[in-house]
Amino acid sequence: MTLPVDLETDAARLRAIMAEDLAVRGVLDDPAWRAAVEAVPRHRFAPGFYLPGEERDGLGLTVWQPVTAALDPGRWLAAAYSDTTLITQFDGDEPDWEHPAERHGGAPTSSSTLPSLVVRMWADADVREGHTVLEIGTGTGYSTALACERLGSAGVTSVDVDPYRLERAASSLHGCGYAPTLAVADGVYGYWPEAPFDRIVAACSFRAVPPALVAQTRPGGKILLTLSGWLYGYARVLLTVSGDGTAEGCLLGGTVSFMSARTHAAPAFGNPAHWAAELPGEARDARHGPERITAATEEAFHLRFLVQSAVPGAQLATVGDVVHLVDVVSGSAATLTPDCEGGWRVREGGPVRLWESVERVVDVYEAAGRPGSESFTLSVHHGGQHLRHPRVPCLPLPSPEGRPGRSRTASGRTGHSSSQLARE
Repeated sequence: MTLPVDLETDAARLRAIMAEDLAVRGVLDDPAWRAAVEAVPRHRFAPGFYLPGEERDGLGLTVWQPVTAALDPGRWLAAAYSDTTLITQFDGDEPDWEHPAERHGGAPTSSSTLPSLVVRMWADADVREGHTVLEIGTGTGYSTALACERLGSAGVTSVDVDPYRLERAASSLHGCGYAPTLAVADGVYGYWPEAPFDRIVAACSFRAVPPALVAQTRPGGKILLTLSGWLYGYARVLLTVSGDGTAEGCLLGGTVSFMSARTHAAPAFGNPAHWAAELPGEARDARHGPERITAATEEAFHLRFLVQSAVPGAQLATVGDVVHLVDVVSGSAATLTPDCEGGWRVREGGPVRLWESVERVVDVYEAAGRPGSESFTLSVHHGGQHLRHPRVPCLPLPSPEGRPGRSRTASGRTGHSSSQLARE
């Protein structure tokens, strides 16, 4: 995209302001990465995107407003050089940016990640000159461009599962003079033709560490990725790979979230009322209410991640004032209904007592002194993947193929093994 001279001048000025702001905030303390941010024209990677409106619609859905240079060049350029995630796609449907329309609700499936997080990821992965890197999730290509500016295009490989997204990113990258290796590929399997890599950085989230990524990293190399789950609990981890095919690393702090790798996305589970109708009539008092994992706090964000390790097949939905947990793998469900005294009543059914499993994790977390994310270590070994902490029984991650593990439950039925914390 070629802009009038005055807009290109404005873009350069806004780019410098953004870099200075990131530096003042302590995000951009590496001169080489700052130079990359000042050089890469982010607006060329986001010719159109959506921003949320100030008010929701009558159904409570977010109203997403299209922003392009044709519609409002000032707003478009200002947003491109703000520290904001720019949504470029919903529900896998590519917008018609020649005739963009307002959207109501929808699930974002592609975006240009906010610059502070992009730079933070490259820095956290300890990417340096001479490294070969694999980026999973090309998206708009802006992050790829920063890596090319820092390392040179020859050291950068980037893959995306969406062919149209990759085609647009390739056009933007080549238009800016960058020529990394690009491929349409599922990041769960890495990219063997260019392996091994010194660093692998994922801009999407996984339920567990894909084995292919460990296999494609040189001994001593590092993998930075975000772990997530069907309860939408997130944690970032930086793993160091050993020569024997294992990897280990600490969880990182913060409340970062990414869209799921499409093969790890949560399945549809139908109408929560249908699941609730099958539950027994008797209810019990909840020891812990759902706000322990749903509150807008860093602790709840972290605790939700730990909890979903114990119930990896569970999903959460709120209808009115009733909170539903549904597990499509085991056929289990639970509902939490507020009582008149400020507490919650629980009904559970199926081979896995979902909320009882959640409460057990919260109990252990409390007894351990509420340890923060940085005190947990993720171990990826030939027997599985486990979160470890000195004062918490280890928590297994789901199968790296994206399906929860299955085991024999106490009732003799085959269900998913989420009702207890594992000890090794």
